[in-house]
Amino acid sequence: MSLLTVEEVLQTLLDKAQPVQEFESITIGSALGRTLGEDVVSGVAVPPADNSAMDGFAVRSTEIIPGVQLPISQVIPAGSPGEALLEGSVARIFTGGQMPVGADAVLIQEDADYTDHHLLPKTQVSQGENIRPAGQDIQRGALIARSGQVLKPADLSLLASVGTSEVRVFRRLKVAILATGDELVEPSEYLKPGQIYNSNQKGLAAMLEQMGLAVVDLGIVKDSLAKTVAAFQMAAEQADVILSSGGVSVGDRDHVKSAVSELGQLSVWKLAIKPGKPLAFGQVCGKPFFGLPGNPVSTFVTFQILARPFLERMQGRILVEQITWPGQSTFEFKAGARQEYLRVRAFPGSAAVMLEQFKEQGSGVMTSLAWANALAIVAPHQRVSVGDTLPYLLIDA
Repeated sequence: MSLLTVEEVLQTLLDKAQPVQEFESITIGSALGRTLGEDVVSGVAVPPADNSAMDGFAVRSTEIIPGVQLPISQVIPAGSPGEALLEGSVARIFTGGQMPVGADAVLIQEDADYTDHHLLPKTQVSQGENIRPAGQDIQRGALIARSGQVLKPADLSLLASVGTSEVRVFRRLKVAILATGDELVEPSEYLKPGQIYNSNQKGLAAMLEQMGLAVVDLGIVKDSLAKTVAAFQMAAEQADVILSSGGVSVGDRDHVKSAVSELGQLSVWKLAIKPGKPLAFGQVCGKPFFGLPGNPVSTFVTFQILARPFLERMQGRILVEQITWPGQSTFEFKAGARQEYLRVRAFPGSAAVMLEQFKEQGSGVMTSLAWANALAIVAPHQRVSVGDTLPYLLIDA
């Protein structure tokens, strides 16, 4: 069986991803990280009227002559519209103050001598100078946020600036995670001979929470077909997607494959990816199911490269593409027949971002991920020399 490329599998997954169709309205104060469920159009212009960009004086530009004194007829602080500007006078105005009718420029205070009642200009000023025109930032009726975008702090500030207090967002995607195996114990328990700690599940939960998704943690499932079937049924009832780590084996005590097949259907793909060659995908009681590899680094990489974009699409997000950046290799490497994701540390060099490779790249070396801040992508059979440019993905970016 030929190996499938990462691109082929990812496209297949994205084609199968169906966004959740439930929505809720929440305040923008609780909307950070949520996925917007509708376009937002501004009902106001920002700024709503011409205002001063500087502390100074609202003037008629044609009346400003260096050395010719003019009376100050009013003071306009921010938040006050002021009155129409009398001819032959100026208005003291502060940053953000609304320009009075009749004024067409702002003479900054550094370019004048002044008292409480009179202004003596030092320079001329041009029409429109130091004025922020109405709608300079946002025009009334402008589209300011799109359905499917993840709301960031700047987005929330933007929404607030046009008077939006509530937004309609996709219901938070629920993802059930479980681990199978009699050898697994929780980190709080005493480790007996032959046992290992359940670490993959903690990492998966953290990555899902970091994505803003809801985690349904079903813990450890013992090596029993009946218990595995029951756990998957519970997961399907409580969640939109099911994730397990450990892959799908054919061993006598590996029951994931049988349980999934009993409750739905399963495909096991051999990918041209390292680490993480096997990936199981299917459905359990109509809910999407991922069987991720069991080695810690393989679990992490296949989640980031394949499961994460699928989950983002199911959450209704429109931007699921992973951004790569160019970095300069500080190491030599020869890839095998699969596309490799090397744990590296990206750091600034004199002319480029440099990539330093972790010395041990085994799929069980979790310290490589804790040390790294990026994954360098090496194409199949590619030979990397010092100074070569490699694309890399930032971890946790």
